[in-house]
Amino acid sequence: MAHPKHRTSKQRRNKRRTHIKATPATLASCSNCGATVKYHTVCPECGYYRGKLAIEKQVTA
Repeated sequence: MAHPKHRTSKQRRNKRRTHIKATPATLASCSNCGATVKYHTVCPECGYYRGKLAIEKQVTA
């Protein structure tokens, strides 16, 4: 195993990590009800995914 001969400075470490960052989630509108949903997920409002009913939502009274 290789061992570092010198300590990596904070500046060099941070320069390497500049491209590592969080990106905002891509959002789309539901084709059935128009609610904002995350890509590739079932709509939490109506239960549809890609125009088909994926989960049956219960009606609260």
